[in-house]
Amino acid sequence: MNKTVNINIGGLIFHIDEDAFQKLTRYFEAIKRSLSNSSGQDEIMKDIEMRVAELLTEKQKSDKHVINNKDVDEVIVIMGQPEDYRIDDDSDNNTAEPFYPNSRSKKLYRDKDRGTIAGVCTGLGHYFGIDAVWLKILFLILFFGFGTGFVAYIVLWIAMPKAVTTSEKLEMTGEPVTISNIEKKVREEFDSVANKFKSADYDKMGNEVRTGATKVADGVGELFINVFKVFAKILGAIIVVFSSFALLGICFASIFMIFSSSMPDNYILNHISTPIGLETPIWAQGVLFLLAAGIPMFFFLILGLKLLVTNLKSIGNIVKFSLLGIWVIAVGILISLGINEATQIAFDGKDVKKETINIALTDTLLIKFKNNDFYSKDNRHNTDFRLTQDEKNNETIYSNNVTIEILKTEEALPYIQIERLAVGKSANEARIRAEKIRYGYKIEGNQLILDNYLLTDVANKFRGQKVELFLYLPKGTLFKADETVQDYDRTSNDFFNLHFSSSDYIYKVGVSQVKCLNCPADENEYNDADDTNTENINVTTETDSSKTVTVKVNGQTVMETTTVKDNAEKGKKSSLKIGENGVIIKTN
Repeated sequence: MNKTVNINIGGLIFHIDEDAFQKLTRYFEAIKRSLSNSSGQDEIMKDIEMRVAELLTEKQKSDKHVINNKDVDEVIVIMGQPEDYRIDDDSDNNTAEPFYPNSRSKKLYRDKDRGTIAGVCTGLGHYFGIDAVWLKILFLILFFGFGTGFVAYIVLWIAMPKAVTTSEKLEMTGEPVTISNIEKKVREEFDSVANKFKSADYDKMGNEVRTGATKVADGVGELFINVFKVFAKILGAIIVVFSSFALLGICFASIFMIFSSSMPDNYILNHISTPIGLETPIWAQGVLFLLAAGIPMFFFLILGLKLLVTNLKSIGNIVKFSLLGIWVIAVGILISLGINEATQIAFDGKDVKKETINIALTDTLLIKFKNNDFYSKDNRHNTDFRLTQDEKNNETIYSNNVTIEILKTEEALPYIQIERLAVGKSANEARIRAEKIRYGYKIEGNQLILDNYLLTDVANKFRGQKVELFLYLPKGTLFKADETVQDYDRTSNDFFNLHFSSSDYIYKVGVSQVKCLNCPADENEYNDADDTNTENINVTTETDSSKTVTVKVNGQTVMETTTVKDNAEKGKKSSLKIGENGVIIKTN
């Protein structure tokens, strides 16, 4: 049983038994002694060790393989004995080449030492045994003729490794990687470098280097200055264009804000939202905005002009420092006003009102929003806040920031919960401001008619006033949503999906979801279209002079409209029923 050791050869770790280790050590020591008078001994030994490491790696059959005497002997046969390849500096006799059991195969490397760019063509020339010039001509033809030469060269540049070590250079030319060849290769490289140094004219080289360095430095400096000048011109043009448009927009916006109080009421003015709100007059906000945003843009414009125009005259220190002082004051005022406004919206306030809707479980609840023609002719949700006048010419704040959400309840009757909300600098102030919101609605028979707007006095200011409606419906409740509901509905689609394609769809509250009883099958995105329970659905709509009763039987709709002659008849209920023979019977 032999003792094994771990050794590092050429950067690789090997497991080797003690006898083989001693033999390999004696072999390396003999090589060093034979190269004691050679130039570049360290470089030669490094290349020999790397070649030995490659040969030992080929011998390894697994990670647990242990190098033995047989493996070392085979490596020595390939590399040769040191005394057989001793080459003295003054020797003219050539020694006989030993026998190599392996074939002299070539490996593909880039020859950077002899190559022009990356050594690709030179390396291919070594591998195929042809002159690299023909390969260079071929790449040029492919480049100019077919456009693929450049891509092919780049791919080969990346794929082909560079021949760095002496062993790799010998493998590139197909020469055996032996002690003799490694020594010859290293000696040739050292001799080549030495001859260059011996034949060099150092004075001439020094002058050429100094002259060349000066020219290069001057050229690089001039190139850098020209590039910087071009870049400065381009940057100046960009700054001038950007700052000019920005300054023009700031001026228009500021003038618009300053004179907005004298402008007529229109759609654009109603959608202007400023961060300071009503605590500061809109004209003052316009002035501060012009100073705080316009002065920096003016300085940017001057900077761009200086980069673009070489001999641009300065605007003077007095103007510069005056504008800077005005800007600092304007920004300071804006910061103080911003802090004041932040305190005005620090707390939320709410006022809640609840009202029961008395309808029978078999009735269908009709939901719709209505507008006030005095404030808006449109029933859609398109205005947040605006200042306007009421019927008595009093200033008031108008908004249609109203939302509705349909929910399920376990109570016997449906009910609506109206929540009026606002913000303020204290909880009490926010609650009082919420209570001052004016919002109207009414319940007429089976109709729930909701205002699509809210009103409040100007003294209450813009403080996030809004109305949130929560309609709670018991299980089994039938209802219809007018087309006006779609702009204000905020219900989760997973519970109630409002179909926009028609206002005649009938919905029924289920256990976990509202189902549409007569929606088309292609509108079943949320799996809520259900037409299996549409038999005997009564939808009654009453007006001052007529009553309409709708019954759906086997997918067919039957309608009856009757005239209400007096108040006594208005109190009577009539309906349509289906008899035993399928005959529709009217009952009073």
